[in-house]
Amino acid sequence: MKIIDLHCDALLKLQEAKGELSFLDAPELDANKERLKSGDVAVQCFAIFIDPDIKQEQKFDAALGQIDLFYREVLGNNPDMVHIKEWSDFDGLVGGQIGAMLTLEGVDAIGNDLSKLHILYQLGVRSVGLTWNNANLAADGAGEPRGAGLTLFGKEIVEFNNEHQILTDVSHLCEKAFWDVMETASYPIASHSNARHLCNHPRNLYGNQARALFQRNGMLHVVFAPQFVTEDANATIQDVVKHIDYFCSLGGEKHIGLGSDFDGISSHVKGLEHAGKYQDLINELLKHFSEEQVRGFAFQNFLDHRPTKYVATS
Repeated sequence: MKIIDLHCDALLKLQEAKGELSFLDAPELDANKERLKSGDVAVQCFAIFIDPDIKQEQKFDAALGQIDLFYREVLGNNPDMVHIKEWSDFDGLVGGQIGAMLTLEGVDAIGNDLSKLHILYQLGVRSVGLTWNNANLAADGAGEPRGAGLTLFGKEIVEFNNEHQILTDVSHLCEKAFWDVMETASYPIASHSNARHLCNHPRNLYGNQARALFQRNGMLHVVFAPQFVTEDANATIQDVVKHIDYFCSLGGEKHIGLGSDFDGISSHVKGLEHAGKYQDLINELLKHFSEEQVRGFAFQNFLDHRPTKYVATS
């Protein structure tokens, strides 16, 4: 069964490796091309993530460097890797092709300059998370004790996303910022989050947050980071299934997807060590849910909840 995965950090690993890793088959990459094909991943979203310790004046260049790797290493010399730049592009994929879409994990790279976000949009970014775990000029992240909501600049970013049909990703926001996004975003999504009811980690969402996301027609993509799956971080595929089942109990059956966080995690769910293992998760899900439901979790729910008005890049 084909897969749409909303989050991996392969670009960061490629950047840090400074040319020493091959996207094609490097075993150090959880989401290398060989493993994506083996796991029947039809679309992989590639996050642009900038280390908070990088100096502010260097962050935009670092983001552009990851985009360069996306074009050269992921798309370059790989004709079966297809760049997803429009929401309609998902419908044009044929057998054997893998769609690749850029996302932004935290807007630190743009500083206070919205024109830089427009550049990233022109280069293909179609989902924007306002923060990582820290605070920035847009909002407070899940790791910021202050827990403040969106700034005026953060609201400008959400308005930009709305105008350009970009997803606004809530996965790393603090709770107050999450609710601010719910009030302002036309296309909210959680690209890689789990249920706080089952694992009390500040990166996970409370039940009322999940319900609000579902009611806003948003998607919630479960993540495979062990520390977000079980509190002892000794997670199995069955534990991931429990999060999906819980979100279904909140009315989210048609709003659940997958967002592995491969290459952004240092440990793995047992049995989900890389993208090539994806069908093992599918097989476990089929023990608990109908084929139609599992097809929804795997890819169809996301397709059904894309921004519905196709627009050309401007």
